[in-house]
Amino acid sequence: MIDKELLDILACPACKADVRLEGDRIVCIKCGRRYPIKDDIPIMLIDEAQGGPAEEKTEG
Repeated sequence: MIDKELLDILACPACKADVRLEGDRIVCIKCGRRYPIKDDIPIMLIDEAQGGPAEEKTEG
């Protein structure tokens, strides 16, 4: 489980927006990128993220 204080200081590394916890992922409220959490550690790397603007363009 991610500590609330940690979640409050985290920001999306791609667009610098706030993030929220959704299940086992940290989700950016602006661009929609989803960052995994492994062993209770958020992996806040753009290369590890799923979703976001780049993925939306390739899906359509």
